[in-house]
Amino acid sequence: MSAPDRRLGLMLVGISTLSWSTAGLFTRAIEADLFAMLFWRGVFSVVGLLIVLVMLRGPGSLKTFLHLGLWGWIYAASSTAALLCYISSFRLTSVAHVAIIYAIVPFCAAGLSWLMLKERPKRDAVFASSVALIGAVVMVGFGNDGHITGDILAFIMTILMALMIVISRRYPLMPNLHAGIVSIFAGSVISLPFIGTMAQPPDQLLLLAVFGLVNSTLGFAMFAIGSPKIAPIETALLGALEAPIAPLWVWLAFGERPSPVTIGGAVLVFAAVTWHIARQSRSATLLPVAPP
Repeated sequence: MSAPDRRLGLMLVGISTLSWSTAGLFTRAIEADLFAMLFWRGVFSVVGLLIVLVMLRGPGSLKTFLHLGLWGWIYAASSTAALLCYISSFRLTSVAHVAIIYAIVPFCAAGLSWLMLKERPKRDAVFASSVALIGAVVMVGFGNDGHITGDILAFIMTILMALMIVISRRYPLMPNLHAGIVSIFAGSVISLPFIGTMAQPPDQLLLLAVFGLVNSTLGFAMFAIGSPKIAPIETALLGALEAPIAPLWVWLAFGERPSPVTIGGAVLVFAAVTWHIARQSRSATLLPVAPP
């Protein structure tokens, strides 16, 4: 992978992380019930992603939906479950808890890579994972600004996201953008029978449209295009940076300030992620450069 491609990948995944970090903000701002929010967010997101798909790969790319393959469907199912857990967790626990729990996704991905791809994690990753896990346990076990049900959903979502990263690595030619569209569509269909009120006021419908287009369409499109250009550990680590951004949006907009215990757990997680990034960057710098 060339240096310009890698820089482009880092930028695109960074934009994806920034887009996804707005989920807690929109979830707090939207008054619709949970399943109405999931449905309308999905509708606007699917429309946006289909437009992106046709613009990038032409109308003929729509035929690929018929050829996702086994792992494409597993990816889509994992994405659907992760989406339902993700949005639901924001309604059941604090944004800070969801964000910090998600920050351990690089280490979950390392563990799944060991189990599924037989790639044994380095000692640095094991150490950083242990520190991050301690931080998450401190935050969830001793903090008082979350709820155990929402925290559990956030953990499930994190494991599923790690699984998606590992599947993408194992099958780089898998049409992940198509699988993502299928997963979002499935989430809307699953939500449909449970909707309390389908009709929404114009201001709420506008918020739902922006939620779908900014958080989901932009976020997933940038992730799908950018993640194949960088290493999976870099994808996961950039995703973990959502943790400090997501609670900041909600704090600024709604004054939902994390408790001191949550902040303490966050410091441990951030320290582990930052240390691991620094070690990875130093190792990459010291690697010999292959001749052209």
